[in-house]
Amino acid sequence: MRRLRACLGAAAAVALAAAGSTALVAGNASGATTALNNRWYAAAPYLMPLDNDPPDPAAIMDATGLKAFQLAFVLAPDGGGCTPTWGGTAPVASDTAVQSAIDTIRAKGGDVSVSIGGYGGTKLGQACADPASTAAAYQQVITKYGLHAIDFDLEEPEYENSAAIRNEIGAARILQQNNPGLYVSVTTAGTADGTGWFGKQMLLEAKSQGFTPNNFSIMPFDGGFNGAASQTSALTNFNTILQSTFGWDQATAYTHEGFSGMNGRSDTGEYFTQADFQTVLDYATSHHMDRFTFWSLNRDRPCTPADNGGRTSGTCSSVAQNSWDFAAYSVKFAGATPPETTPTPTPTPTPTPGSCKPAWSPTAVYTSGNEVSYGKHNWKAKWWTQNEVPGASQWGPWQDEGAC
Repeated sequence: MRRLRACLGAAAAVALAAAGSTALVAGNASGATTALNNRWYAAAPYLMPLDNDPPDPAAIMDATGLKAFQLAFVLAPDGGGCTPTWGGTAPVASDTAVQSAIDTIRAKGGDVSVSIGGYGGTKLGQACADPASTAAAYQQVITKYGLHAIDFDLEEPEYENSAAIRNEIGAARILQQNNPGLYVSVTTAGTADGTGWFGKQMLLEAKSQGFTPNNFSIMPFDGGFNGAASQTSALTNFNTILQSTFGWDQATAYTHEGFSGMNGRSDTGEYFTQADFQTVLDYATSHHMDRFTFWSLNRDRPCTPADNGGRTSGTCSSVAQNSWDFAAYSVKFAGATPPETTPTPTPTPTPTPGSCKPAWSPTAVYTSGNEVSYGKHNWKAKWWTQNEVPGASQWGPWQDEGAC
């Protein structure tokens, strides 16, 4: 659903506003910057650096305090082959324009993630022979730009190709292993039920390969959505899908879940305002979700009267706004401290702790009545359970029997 948006208004404006920036390492940014904390990569909004009238990232940083950008999109060459390009036309190997933008961002204390895939175009997972060669192509991008984060945007039509998805997920797993500390997000289509059949097959592929990224994010728009309530409902449903697929409890699933929205008017005529973003942001922080981002900074500007004729634009939002209104929500997410639950008052007098039961094991199977110890408390199973942490959820399978 993203490549259609990427093409709106694309003018291939390769000359980026990077005047006065100094390259941190000429031709190769590897090792040139200290990584930001993961919360910033999780908050990085999408930016097309070569198309859709690219805004000056330095100006956005100065205006909002934003530090991280999600650069889009790396694809296979339009003419065929297993080498990375920007948008299918600009080879990564010979790139200087995107490098200049990255240097500008890093010179101001920020950093970037790079997104691969998107809607349409030929993806490297489709063009490369296997996971290893797909990973090798992406490693060129990581090495050239010295990346600390990467996003796999797996959607139509690629996610309908099981072999391509196997290559992409396999490549993500290899990159995660070969680049310690690399922040990896996987983004896919959202539906009212969370995600559709192909999204669920992608999750099953990740499970079969033993791959867990920092998060799986959905894009709840372009699917009959109507404001924030429909989006938070989809996120709740997607959490249930993550639980059932990976055997996680609710809290663990939320820590591996992300949101990728669309600011303003979507491709299908839905509208998402600043108030909608605030509602979803509150949901994300209160549930301790891992990611909150949006498509795109190129669109985070007011439209001129000529542009705002009830259509979706790649260069403005088609809603009333000031420039970078939506980027402000990414900054809030990056700086947010998830709210703490109110602690239960200590009873008086404090009961004397009993002896501890055998320690809980994530691999053991427990049935109703089994007792374990975890976190200096004893717990009794209420029903059959495996790999569900005692106390992780008040609705979970464990009953707290007190300190031990």
